[in-house]
Amino acid sequence: MADLKAIKKRIGSVQNTRQITRAMKLVAAAKLRRAQEAILASRPYAYRIFSILLGLFKQEGISHPLLVERPEKKVRLIVLAGDRGLCGSFNANIFKEAQKFLKAKKQENVEVVLDVIGKRAYDFFKKRHPIATHHEGLLAKVTYPRVSEIANELLEAFKKEELDAIYIIYNEFKSAISQTITTERLIPISDEVPEGVAGIWAANEMDGMANYIFEPGKEAILEEIVPRHFRMQLFRCVLESVASEHGARMSAMENATKNAS
Repeated sequence: MADLKAIKKRIGSVQNTRQITRAMKLVAAAKLRRAQEAILASRPYAYRIFSILLGLFKQEGISHPLLVERPEKKVRLIVLAGDRGLCGSFNANIFKEAQKFLKAKKQENVEVVLDVIGKRAYDFFKKRHPIATHHEGLLAKVTYPRVSEIANELLEAFKKEELDAIYIIYNEFKSAISQTITTERLIPISDEVPEGVAGIWAANEMDGMANYIFEPGKEAILEEIVPRHFRMQLFRCVLESVASEHGARMSAMENATKNAS
């Protein structure tokens, strides 16, 4: 009789777990839809700015502080994870990639200043590597003005040559069930064509954009568009990560619900 009660209790516990995981999956799915909309709205603008920059790179005599390549002695690394768990290996994969980056830069005798976004990133690194800045609460409500503030501080540090480069590690959103760990150098800006911009740039080349005459002048346009590009790319990375986290959590909770059935 005692065994029967234990079995019934166990069944009840599994059913309760299934209800919880199913509810969490539905919440994650709703948040994912909103995050996807934000991503789809931001990508074309971010990629178009970069495409214009590539057109400027084709011009002679281009010069801007944020384009200057210098030997790396001190760099900034932004590690972008989540505030919560229950999302499979979403956070763990980011930490693994960040540790690889830190190890590689240490071997090159490059000092890495660490910025973290996401409570999980802070909890992981607080006893493993000095943290310069924890952008607490950013992921609760991602806004362009808030991200721009962070970007402007980083831009000033680079202009003052306090940093030689700015990198970011984040999950790039592919689909609800697919995210890609990505390490990007945001500053100095290079003329390499990333995957997302390739199609736009090819169309612009056919349009003859590389031969455009820029008014009021290349220098004035660069002064405006280069910082704007950096702010927009950082904003896009945060949105990509948020969407990836919701997708990973939705998948994890779906699997947990199936396992509890």
